[in-house]
Amino acid sequence: MTDTAETDAVLADWRAKAQEFETRVARVVLGQNRVIRLVTIAIFARGHVLLEGDVGVGKTTLLRAVARALGGAFSRIEGTVDLMPSDLLYHTYLADDGRPRVEPGPVLRHAEDLSIFFFNEINRARPQVHSLLLRLMAERSVTAFDREYSFPALQVFADRNLVEREETFELPAAARDRFLMEISMKTPADAGARRALIFDPRFHDVDRLLDEIGKPVFDYRALGSVAELIQNRVHASETLEAYVAALWDALLDPHAAGVALPNVEMRGLVRGGASPRGLAFLVRAARVRAWLEGRDALTPEDIREIFLETMAHRIFVDPIYAMRGDDIVRDLCRAAFATVPAP
Repeated sequence: MTDTAETDAVLADWRAKAQEFETRVARVVLGQNRVIRLVTIAIFARGHVLLEGDVGVGKTTLLRAVARALGGAFSRIEGTVDLMPSDLLYHTYLADDGRPRVEPGPVLRHAEDLSIFFFNEINRARPQVHSLLLRLMAERSVTAFDREYSFPALQVFADRNLVEREETFELPAAARDRFLMEISMKTPADAGARRALIFDPRFHDVDRLLDEIGKPVFDYRALGSVAELIQNRVHASETLEAYVAALWDALLDPHAAGVALPNVEMRGLVRGGASPRGLAFLVRAARVRAWLEGRDALTPEDIREIFLETMAHRIFVDPIYAMRGDDIVRDLCRAAFATVPAP
């Protein structure tokens, strides 16, 4: 068997596992098939994820289900205004004998076995905490107790509180840019799924529900090497590369590219964020999407399918228009697709 044939066989085997992963997670997280597909793409692209959605839509259940199906350990922390960076690493307390004790915190508790770390309401934490999280995300390592801990399989998920403004700290541009995707998780649109979530007792006991995931589908420690195989195997044609470059130009200078939005002055609208790293993340995620669809070549549809989730959260517009919220960036992305002809 040739090296290419061996690679194709390995990737086909992992694609079957990825499909099984999605099926198992979908059994316990109803009506969120697109969210599950995007999370799967992020896992195989080895990228961190921002989650956005109302309270109670099932974000924690989704991540606990993902951790069960992946293998490895799941840990979480709640963002609060008085949270300190050290709270991620360890906590101190007085034991029953009255003597102080130091125990590992949510990041160090599982050490190298930590596969999913969920930072709930990240924008309630101060910038000092964001800084430590950025190192953890970028380098997958932290220093504590005079030694360095590494987390080779770690994937960070973070949720932003977008409803309340008091005692919140907006993530700086550099921090948002480190996340591969921002995935919006909403209440299921399917009427049957909505009724089941309300009336079926199966969904009222989350711990018992998660037991239905069964044994892990993956060896999560192998994801890094599989992700590298995917990126090397799925190729982009010169035409596709030119298409992505044209989309980039349209985001950098929408006025020059002929992109228009109603009642918006397009000159100087985009202040930053459509960076080389952002576009590289876009292509990385699109390659995983193509692989999951059984192809070894990128198509415009792969780009379109993950464009909003990979680009919208990292584009920053003139403060006058930023007051409108995230909608204008999403409208800009859609207008760029409508203006730039697809190959």
